[in-house]
Amino acid sequence: MTRTPPFRLPKGGRLIDRAFQVPFRFDGRHLRGLAGDTLASAMLANGQMMMGRSFKYHRPRGPVASGAEEPNALFGLGQGGRFEPNQRATTTRLLPGMVLRSQNCWPSLDADIGEINTWLAPMLPAGFYYKTFIHPRPFWKHLFEPVIRRSAGLGRAPVDADPDRYEQAYAHVDTVVVGGGIAGLAAAREAAEAGGSVLVLEQDRVWGGRTPVDHRGGQGVIDDLLADLRGRPNVTLRRDTMATGLYDHGYLLAREALADHDPNLGIPRQRLWRIRAGRVITATGALERPLSFACNDVPGVMLASAVRDFIVDHGVAPGRRIVLVTNNDDAYRTALIAADAGLEVAAILDARAEAEGDLPQAARARNIRVLTGTGIAKVKGSRHVEGVAICDQSGEGKPNGGIDCDVVAMSGGWSPVVHLYSHCGGKLIWDEAQAMFRPDPDRPPLGADGRGNVSAVGAANGDLRCAADLERAEGATQPVWCMPAQAPYKLRAKMWLDYQNDVKVSDVELAAREGYASVEHAKRYTTLGMATDQGKVSNINGLAVLSTALDQPIPQTGTTTFRPPYTPLTLATIAADARGEAFQPLRKTPMHDWHRGHGASFEPVGQWRRPYCYPRAGEDRHAAVTREILAVRGGVGTLDASTLGKILVKGPDAGRFLDMMYTGVMSSLPVGKCRYGLMCNENGFLMDDGVVARLSDDTWLCHTTTGGADRIHGHMEDWLQCEWWNWQVYTANLTEQYAQIAVAGPKARELLERLPGSIDLSPQALPFMQWAEGDIAGIRARLYRISFSGELSYEIAVPAGCGLQLWERLHEAGRDLGITAYGTEAMHVMRAEKGFIMIGDETDGTIIPQDLGLHWAISKKKPDYIGKRAQSRSHMTDGSRWQLVGLESLDGRVIPDGALAVDAGRNDNGQRKTQGRVTSSYFSPTMNKPIAMALVRHGTGRLGQELEFPMPSGEVLKARIVDPVFYDKEGSRLNG
Repeated sequence: MTRTPPFRLPKGGRLIDRAFQVPFRFDGRHLRGLAGDTLASAMLANGQMMMGRSFKYHRPRGPVASGAEEPNALFGLGQGGRFEPNQRATTTRLLPGMVLRSQNCWPSLDADIGEINTWLAPMLPAGFYYKTFIHPRPFWKHLFEPVIRRSAGLGRAPVDADPDRYEQAYAHVDTVVVGGGIAGLAAAREAAEAGGSVLVLEQDRVWGGRTPVDHRGGQGVIDDLLADLRGRPNVTLRRDTMATGLYDHGYLLAREALADHDPNLGIPRQRLWRIRAGRVITATGALERPLSFACNDVPGVMLASAVRDFIVDHGVAPGRRIVLVTNNDDAYRTALIAADAGLEVAAILDARAEAEGDLPQAARARNIRVLTGTGIAKVKGSRHVEGVAICDQSGEGKPNGGIDCDVVAMSGGWSPVVHLYSHCGGKLIWDEAQAMFRPDPDRPPLGADGRGNVSAVGAANGDLRCAADLERAEGATQPVWCMPAQAPYKLRAKMWLDYQNDVKVSDVELAAREGYASVEHAKRYTTLGMATDQGKVSNINGLAVLSTALDQPIPQTGTTTFRPPYTPLTLATIAADARGEAFQPLRKTPMHDWHRGHGASFEPVGQWRRPYCYPRAGEDRHAAVTREILAVRGGVGTLDASTLGKILVKGPDAGRFLDMMYTGVMSSLPVGKCRYGLMCNENGFLMDDGVVARLSDDTWLCHTTTGGADRIHGHMEDWLQCEWWNWQVYTANLTEQYAQIAVAGPKARELLERLPGSIDLSPQALPFMQWAEGDIAGIRARLYRISFSGELSYEIAVPAGCGLQLWERLHEAGRDLGITAYGTEAMHVMRAEKGFIMIGDETDGTIIPQDLGLHWAISKKKPDYIGKRAQSRSHMTDGSRWQLVGLESLDGRVIPDGALAVDAGRNDNGQRKTQGRVTSSYFSPTMNKPIAMALVRHGTGRLGQELEFPMPSGEVLKARIVDPVFYDKEGSRLNG
């Protein structure tokens, strides 16, 4: 049958405005739609039924659905930085000037060379790539793998940066209702009357959902509910907001379309809502299922509800002569609406033996031909529907005639949208009477208080009356998955389940024959439900076919896992402002502007910018570092240590938790004292170090390296949440809450005593590795008597807002003492002079504390800590491991960091064997000579031996192995 325009109906279309035409382009053609159209309705109005190509066989595809479940009508939308692939035509609103491109086809949608795959289909059954491209591997790998990789993916990835803005927002409410249909609005009113805040989310631009056409009261009921809710101060209504994922404890993600695809509004394009709710009610409705019959993928085969939506909402006729095929009464509504719109309903093919409900009788009263016990044997046509061959649904006999038509509207029943309910653990139950999975009220997901505070209402709960008082009685749905019931194999091989991924009934049956009895295995073997619609149209039919093939009930087969997001989210929406310079915001300490004003040369340390040194006029960086070191060793200096990680650990079980985190014992640390600690990962390798201070009986403050603060906090939370979830421990990353200043040098105590304060700084009152609280210069502070420089040193922690004030007061008071600000390089040199390790220099992910001579920081008493078992492995206790030593250059030259000490012989690659490497290397102004630290095989037992370090230039540097502590080995200066 030939399709004849026009396809825009002369009247109707509740969502369109016929007064405003909207120009757009599709594959270079200039077309026009109406304000209120979706891309799909605008294309149909222009007579464009074929809108895409399937992924595997490149078969012609037209829209099947009218909502988020659409698998076929996907476009590349936009230009330049605003180009996006896989935009669903059925949910994307038409805007002026839109540029659409067809996908997965070359050179054009109408003439696609990839269609040759259709003729190769017998050679490409389910799982063909698993079987074919393995043996002989080298041949297949080099021949087919490049082709497959080029063919993978649907649509073209954007190239240019996205110029649009996105944002995120947070909401905390007592009740969230997801879905703005009648059931959702009624549930929202009930929740509002009970008290507490209520938030209603609706994915579409209009309220009311897919209102039953014969609902008593119609739009008036919706208007009354909306008026009631809008008059309540405790209710918030949000349209164009799609709930995409529901997680544990009432945490809901939702995407709000603010100015989707419309850059002219000057506002963020989308907003990602992060919602915490005490109770979640899902009123997400139901999705109509297709039917499987031969060639049910020809453009023009659509869901009956989609045909109805295009007529009612957009005034568009997908065709002029319609055949409906169904196993339930709901499809008759589409027939009646199509007839009212002036379209010809050629026949209704009802698979049921009888159809005597009110709706079938109404159809017969309109002289619409109803054939019961009948199915479709095959759809005629290739680029669009031209007719159908009909047959007995039982499969007996041969096709008994044909009907000319240009649209087939199919209805295989309805499936509740249970995705959100299932995302966080809600279980489903098979409803035999309605042939659907619906939420199991006895096994709901957990709510914010750990109880079942997630529920479903309306069609989402299996009540297909949608909270409405329907005027007509309806007959039962008959579970029909294939037409005819006993089709020959040549027809079953052409019955499609997953339209986008080209999965057929025969593919699922093949998977069952080959042993893929698990629905999850069959899904991956056939790719059923792995398209961009995530199986919204195909999954239930697919598992029913699998159940039949396995000769077992559908509940025994079960469903695949429902995972968020319910509909795709752009990465830009997820990232929001976290891109460009804001992707990893540059962190600055409270004293940053002071550093910059005093000529600091900065270096990146993690996400921070720290002063490397403070060059003065005529100084290079080396001279500045030398001056700073000598100033600290001879007088007093200040270091901005605000970037050090500061993690609060609190709770009744905090002590035993820290005993597991660190190699030493932290639970026995007295209040008011500090202890150096090492932290290892599960493999025993050293990952961080720092000083731990006990603040009270149940509270410790753990200092970490600058780059490790977020990582170590995440490490702690990972163990707490995944392994020791029942321990009563609370952690908080307080790194940016405090400014911390190191005051170091022999005159450090003298400087601090010049400032008014309440802390006793005497060696007796505040000895090494203790802390005290009080006032310094009128600022509340916590003073730690610790040192990383080897000199008398204090670290002062004050609220971040007071950091600059204290820093300036210190420099004012110490002017006559020659107070000097020193940077990270001076700090590194001074710690190396003392033989202190630096995480990231002396560690590389393969080093254990024992390699570094830190046995003293490992408890021999406690039974366990993270990494202890790994450190007892044979290769960890092997005496040939590299050990930390010091190096003295024999010719006075600095040995480069990373230089390798060579050994006799060569390895399998012909390279000289190595026996060590330099981890830290500096010129020491204090010692007036080069110093270095290195990891060397048997290092601690080889003091006095010499090593050779070949350079790229060809020369060889030599060094002697010495003790790694070069300065003040007795610690007299550190103790003040």
